[in-house]
Amino acid sequence: MPRTHLVLDSAFTVGPVRRRLFGGFVEHLGRHVYDGIHEPAHESADEHGFRKDVIELVKELGVTTIRYPGGNFVSGYKWEDGVGPVDQRPRRLDLAWHSTETNEVGLHEFQQWLDSVGSELMLAVNLGTRGTAEAIELLEYANIPGGTALSEQRRANGKDEPFGITMWCLGNEMDGPWQLGHKNAEDYGKLAAMTAKAMRQIQPGLELVACGSSGASMPTFGEWERTVLEHAYEDVDYISAHAYYEEDDDLTSFLASGTNMDHFIKTVTTAADHVQAHKKSDKRIDISFDEWNVWSITKWEEKAKTFTLEDWPVAPRLLEDVYTVADAVVLGGLLISLLRHADRVASASIAQLVNVIGPIMTEPGGEAWRQTTFFPFSVTSRLAHGTSLNVVASGDTVDGGKHGTVPVVDSAATVEDGRAAVFLVNRHQTESTTVTIDLAGLSVEGDVHAEGIWDDDLHAVNDLTDTARVGLKTNESVRREGDTITIELPPVSWTAISIG
Repeated sequence: MPRTHLVLDSAFTVGPVRRRLFGGFVEHLGRHVYDGIHEPAHESADEHGFRKDVIELVKELGVTTIRYPGGNFVSGYKWEDGVGPVDQRPRRLDLAWHSTETNEVGLHEFQQWLDSVGSELMLAVNLGTRGTAEAIELLEYANIPGGTALSEQRRANGKDEPFGITMWCLGNEMDGPWQLGHKNAEDYGKLAAMTAKAMRQIQPGLELVACGSSGASMPTFGEWERTVLEHAYEDVDYISAHAYYEEDDDLTSFLASGTNMDHFIKTVTTAADHVQAHKKSDKRIDISFDEWNVWSITKWEEKAKTFTLEDWPVAPRLLEDVYTVADAVVLGGLLISLLRHADRVASASIAQLVNVIGPIMTEPGGEAWRQTTFFPFSVTSRLAHGTSLNVVASGDTVDGGKHGTVPVVDSAATVEDGRAAVFLVNRHQTESTTVTIDLAGLSVEGDVHAEGIWDDDLHAVNDLTDTARVGLKTNESVRREGDTITIELPPVSWTAISIG
């Protein structure tokens, strides 16, 4: 049986676990907004048309800051279409997802939904087909108390007090040739700097996110970040990162996906720190990992080939991945990577929340349920508080496929006020792994509890035929004797241990 030994010590830390690490993402895409969070005819709908059963699940999931309205969608979006009387809003073509956007839900309605789920808004501006002028107009509309044309328009539209949005994304994936208004790094960096400067002339204390690479496989990865930040370093606070992972008939590599995320984060921070050194700046740029998830992207690429000029549906079923136990284990591992880099990842958004590659699924007129990926996110958001620890690990390794040899157990830990949490993934596909945890360096008393995701059928799912097939299980093998915890992890499993 493989073995792993972990040492936790409060003297060896990574950094604070910022609550924005457990953010989400809502895009006007497929059935995410319409028939997802918003379905006025549903029996659970509130006075604004939002499904209350979905609201309760989002609250249980524990998402904090939510990025909106895109995503690829935002690069063709006119924010003005989504404000004012709903019956007067235009229907528009959404080129990003080959759909028709009704604009029934816009900024005001989405803020009402955020108030219900208790999350903060991270708003993206269109720097694809639009630019600096439209960005500062949106900022004026949203955040100026009153006395100007746009702020008074907001008040006339029913929002007397400003939205008070502090975190803004300067476009989306501008390195991608698929993006409306795609630019090279030089042109985007100049535009981001110019837009940031203009926005700060209105509100200096904004937190601004420049577009980083849309994936580690992009040919410009690393150099894109360096070039963009050479132009915008002093004008922005964060650089974004996007990463998606899929099994693609290679479970061995899939289970080691966190290794790729680690590499992504290290490359981006190295590029940012290079620019900091070059500019002799006292300022540090951190990462907003504002899109990450497990996603069968090849299925979308095949679907996109079937679109026709005559076919522009409203809220089609797009990107509705049904997640397996293996997917949930990998997602838990990606959360471990984010915690392991809590010193540099200031914000992260699981992409997305409902129906569209989401941990929550709905059926029109029917029920809402938790996908397998819901559980590692909700538990990690609930337990991971305080400070991320630098876990000292030793033990056996396993084949990570294209990622090389990797530790058989991936791990992260947090501590706060006499409580601690340890998060573990066993990557071994056939054998359980025994883990011992040395707590001598922590002042954490009390009992331990372990719960997680594993199953004899790695491809078991929760779907409309059985919405509760997969759920959290208690690991009864966990024991504490003095300052030592022992636990046996099942093959291909994600586990969270709470201490105290």
